[in-house]
Amino acid sequence: MTPFGKKLREMRREKGVTLTDMAEALEVSPAYLSALEHGKRGRPSLVMQHQICGYFNIIWDEAEALQRLARISHPRVTVDTAGLSPDATELANLLAERIGDLPNDTIKGMLSTVKDATKGED
Repeated sequence: MTPFGKKLREMRREKGVTLTDMAEALEVSPAYLSALEHGKRGRPSLVMQHQICGYFNIIWDEAEALQRLARISHPRVTVDTAGLSPDATELANLLAERIGDLPNDTIKGMLSTVKDATKGED
């Protein structure tokens, strides 16, 4: 599941809406929404993001937060380390190989470290 998919599911459940009802309102298939929620589809288009915001009546900061989640929710990531240090290339490759084996606490710690090191860049 992606961060966007997790948030989409939370919003849908809080509103008490089924996938089928939401899909009908947005004129997409329930399978598409399910794939978004489960991280089997990449980022939704900007148009779809706006439709989802409209559906849930969210604006301003909440809409920006949802769009930020969409930006960081691509389930198949490519990392170009050309021109970076050998350590950066090693890190990218090790993560690609081993991220599925890392305990969630380790992932959360690494995520926190990266976020702290890049504060203000978003």
